[in-house]
Amino acid sequence: MKLYHGSDSIVDLPKIIKANRPLDFGYGFYTTSSFEQAKKWSLRIKNRNNAKICYINEYNFDFEKANNEIKILKFEGASEEWLIFVCNNRSQNKQDIPYDIVIGPVADDTVYSVITRYLNGVYDIEETLKRLKVENLKDQILFHTEKALNYLKFEGVKEING
Repeated sequence: MKLYHGSDSIVDLPKIIKANRPLDFGYGFYTTSSFEQAKKWSLRIKNRNNAKICYINEYNFDFEKANNEIKILKFEGASEEWLIFVCNNRSQNKQDIPYDIVIGPVADDTVYSVITRYLNGVYDIEETLKRLKVENLKDQILFHTEKALNYLKFEGVKEING
């Protein structure tokens, strides 16, 4: 399976990153199967860091082997379980994640505005999930442990201008 990681640097040796802000699935190394999503992330990072250039790093992920050998949590779309998991991570309720890899939809800015309304009691869970189902949710694959990174092999990089 081909995965991408958008960045303002070449990441040929991925590392587990302990983020300084709450993220959807907690800390680790984030990838996506969507080239366009990786491009969006790389441009955002480029702008945030005032970098001159950004990259899309490409990897091969041996999902079948990983699925047989390590713990993977996979959310199929915007489910109630996914929503609770993301809310716990985003609200800084530090979760001890007993998984090596977490796969599921990304809560981008548009999606997170719906989630914020849920957290503030404006939407109940049914309304939140109904609104999320109409979004074109891209995926994200979090490599949460060093062990998980062994299933990810760097293949190359594309330079992004723009």
